[in-house]
Amino acid sequence: MSDEIRDRGTKKWTSIMLPEHVEALKKMYAEEERKDKPILDEQKKIEIDFLLKAALNNDATVKIQYYADYDYCTVEGKLLMIDVLGGYLKIEHNDLEDIYLHDILDVSIL
Repeated sequence: MSDEIRDRGTKKWTSIMLPEHVEALKKMYAEEERKDKPILDEQKKIEIDFLLKAALNNDATVKIQYYADYDYCTVEGKLLMIDVLGGYLKIEHNDLEDIYLHDILDVSIL
């Protein structure tokens, strides 16, 4: 008998829920999928700094993994500039993209 029952979970209840409740459920599910920002040790920070400077000096393409909006993001492109005082870098991707230096998790030269 249980094979005949097809339960659609929360989908069947959303039609009778208030829009505020639906938004609250979406927000709750999004918060559950949040990822924490890892803490990098000093050696990893030095390695990232070295690779960024080498890529900028050699006009190399880099792959940068960074933390943004509670998730891990990856971008590939050429470094255009590193602003140490402002704490960000510009990378030429599909469009110009700014990445904060303190959000960078890993760098590799391609």
